Amino acid sequence: MREKHWYDYLWIFSSVYLILGFFNILFAWIGLICFFAPLAISIIGGSKAYCNRYCGRGQLFSLLGGRLGLSRRKDIPNWMKSKGFRYGFLIFFFIMFFSMLWNTYLVFQGAGELKQIVKLLWTIKLPWHWAYPVSVTPWVAQFSFGFYSVMLTSTVLGMITMVFFKPRSWCVYCPMGTMTQLICKAKSKKER
Repeated sequence: MREKHWYDYLWIFSSVYLILGFFNILFAWIGLICFFAPLAISIIGGSKAYCNRYCGRGQLFSLLGGRLGLSRRKDIPNWMKSKGFRYGFLIFFFIMFFSMLWNTYLVFQGAGELKQIVKLLWTIKLPWHWAYPVSVTPWVAQFSFGFYSVMLTSTVLGMITMVFFKPRSWCVYCPMGTMTQLICKAKSKKER
């Protein structure tokens, strides 16, 4: 059995993040760590160390699907591993992400109203008004609702693929993993 390190417990961070966002949507801002850390590690270090070592979500899926046995442990279909699917999902994910940023911008400009909802799977609108207990600048709250939607959706997609396939099947098509892989490839070509 290998020695445990501090980063082996980052699944707790992912779990606590999702729970805190359920009670106070402003905690969604903490999720930006999970957005910028993989990019920084791949740009600076030229590796996918974040995905392989520090991703709390991947660890959570390993725990639930592996140790707790909630996974069928089947291979993920080849089409989900394909470049076309992974890059297509990355593009789709970015469209949804920039749509969320656009809605935040509209609220910032006063051209849109604050929507106290979380969109699950980009379509299912869940009322989330109880999670907005304090009054802050509306655009700050709008970003929180939007970003938490992105994080919750990606977690739900990861859970679904974890159940039907291997525990970390999400990692195969994760947009952050695809981006860091592209950065690492570009960095290695540049260094040649």
